[in-house]
Amino acid sequence: MRKSKITFSEWKDKAQYFQYNGHSIAYWTGGTGTPLLLIHGFPTASWDWHKMWSALTERFQVFACDMIGFGYSAKPRNYPYSLTDQARLNEAFVGHLGITEVHLLVHDYGVSVAQELLAAFQERGSEGFQILSCSFLNGGLFPELHRARTIQKLLNSPIGFLLNRFLNKANLRKSFHEIYGERKATEEEIDQFYRLITYNGGKANIHKLMGYINDRKANARRWKRALTEATIPLQFINGPLDPVSGRHLAEYCRKLLPEADITILEGVGHYPQDEAPEEVFNAYLKFLGI
Repeated sequence: MRKSKITFSEWKDKAQYFQYNGHSIAYWTGGTGTPLLLIHGFPTASWDWHKMWSALTERFQVFACDMIGFGYSAKPRNYPYSLTDQARLNEAFVGHLGITEVHLLVHDYGVSVAQELLAAFQERGSEGFQILSCSFLNGGLFPELHRARTIQKLLNSPIGFLLNRFLNKANLRKSFHEIYGERKATEEEIDQFYRLITYNGGKANIHKLMGYINDRKANARRWKRALTEATIPLQFINGPLDPVSGRHLAEYCRKLLPEADITILEGVGHYPQDEAPEEVFNAYLKFLGI
């Protein structure tokens, strides 16, 4: 896999924008061929995919946006943040680009957004864009298996808004070191993640974005059915050292979805695309038979 040479500053400069519900949403596109939509996780942004970007754009027409409340997109204070709304945002994004069919490659918070997209896809039939396949990286697919960290639980509690002000780079470093596998995030990477989170006052909304925990519980049956009744190819690329959604999730998926492609990357934690981008890339191409 050819490594991406794009820098953090170049990534921001290459952003394009479209409007969703009156708010500015940052996005990136590259490559030609079969359309591939990347959906990022919490609490970061589409920069999460930068190590794979060059390799993916050599094979696909790739596009990704920073969902509302994340990265370089708008971060309104008074907004009803939800996973369902983020799915509608991604549908609007695909429509903005005039795309009619997509593969999905998703991570963390993005796995739930993808589950909502799959559920809507199954319900609408031939209307709207078609989903060709979905590959899930570590994320809370099933709330009963999601092992939320203490800070996540606190931020999602009634006192969550009080904790935003105490979130700093040191907290982020500690959290990321706990969820990464054998290769830890570098100080430069932690700095980049933190800058994305705090850009445009984003830290003030963290407790609101944490509502995704409640969204997963409320939609658990429907989103689980979106997987068990899926008629498209499904893949699960899992970093087993992830304490939140690691090996226990992969093994559960193996039993629940015996036809799915399950790839376990030993030594890897919660951020496979950042910790082991070449392994993720190779596993993804193998899944698609390329």
